[in-house]
Amino acid sequence: MLFSDVAYMGIDPTAGRRPLDYAVIDKRKQILALDQGDIESVLAFVAGLEKVIVAIAAPQAPNKGLMRRSEIRRRNNLKADGNTWTKWRVCEFMLRRCNIRLYNTPADEQKAPGWVRNGFHLFRRLEELSFQPFVVGDEPADHAIIEVSPHACFSVLLEHRPLLKRTLEGRMQRQLVLYQEGLDVSNPLRVLEEITRHHLLTGNLPLDGLYEADPLDALAAAYTAFLVGEEPNQVTQVGESEEGLITLPVGELKDFYP
Repeated sequence: MLFSDVAYMGIDPTAGRRPLDYAVIDKRKQILALDQGDIESVLAFVAGLEKVIVAIAAPQAPNKGLMRRSEIRRRNNLKADGNTWTKWRVCEFMLRRCNIRLYNTPADEQKAPGWVRNGFHLFRRLEELSFQPFVVGDEPADHAIIEVSPHACFSVLLEHRPLLKRTLEGRMQRQLVLYQEGLDVSNPLRVLEEITRHHLLTGNLPLDGLYEADPLDALAAAYTAFLVGEEPNQVTQVGESEEGLITLPVGELKDFYP
């Protein structure tokens, strides 16, 4: 499938037999695709996009140990010869310091969870296809790639940590954020209007139009890619280019997210 205009794609890697979720939106924030597939089918889809920014919701490479470097530790107000936070990438430490909690990426790829290894693989394959990492302040390439954390994306958009992602209220909260940001998704508050006493008693809730957690993560990633291309003053990055930058859909980070 070919799209002549720029496309913004979010990919949410998963582990095991579960397929990857991916979302594609255009510059009007309309959803062009929201689907699942294995790595090869997703890469084939990407190959059909003439101009695209891809956001992958997983670490791009193993921990390179930058948090052991004295100059980086000083820059982040840590004891230069200390060993705290050495199991974390710089970008992960910076978000954890803001109370945005996420996994640490191991230095040994074989010790990483399956979804993290899939993320490594996706980044490597896209780099082989000449995708270029985007850095704030630069013009994104026609084929650009960024790392995102959906949990961090929703945290900064909400200005606090979100509800648990797989609960009904967590899904509604995330979809409402995306709806308010102008994405082509249904207003999840309409779901509440459709729920009656009978629905609750029978356990048969009318949830049409409310997305599951993984597609919502893919949409949050795609929205962050959209901001990189259309409103670059509304994104920020944390970390070190040498090790990996996490891109966030906000122009400036708060010091703390409750």
